[in-house]
Amino acid sequence: MTVSYEKFVPTYTAMHIPFWEGLKTHHLVLQRCDSCTKFRFTPKEICPYCHGREWTWTPVSGKGTVYTFSVVHRAPMPAYQADVPYVIAHVEIPEGPRIMSNLVHVDPEAITIGMPVQVLFEDVTPELTLFKWEPAR
Repeated sequence: MTVSYEKFVPTYTAMHIPFWEGLKTHHLVLQRCDSCTKFRFTPKEICPYCHGREWTWTPVSGKGTVYTFSVVHRAPMPAYQADVPYVIAHVEIPEGPRIMSNLVHVDPEAITIGMPVQVLFEDVTPELTLFKWEPAR
């Protein structure tokens, strides 16, 4: 059975598959360098900190704080029209990286820099799970 999803869908290489597979099981997993132990996002073959070439896909907390955000008032295509205004946020997670996605379940006027958030998983099709941020409970 194929389910239609009208919004943008990610394209990715084989290196990114563990990230997307983690989302399907409702886990946020990132590459962690085996040499310097720093997390990185987006996935890379070489650690940007120590240039190590070995890594382990490791679950992260799924918590963070809003580093910056933007409120979108004009839909990029008709499938997004019902969502406007919507928020795109860069979230800094305790493990280090900043990760961008939508921030949902909050009035855009109530968002502040430093606001605590947590990850939310959205199963949009049987094959695709996306992650978003929502205010921390």
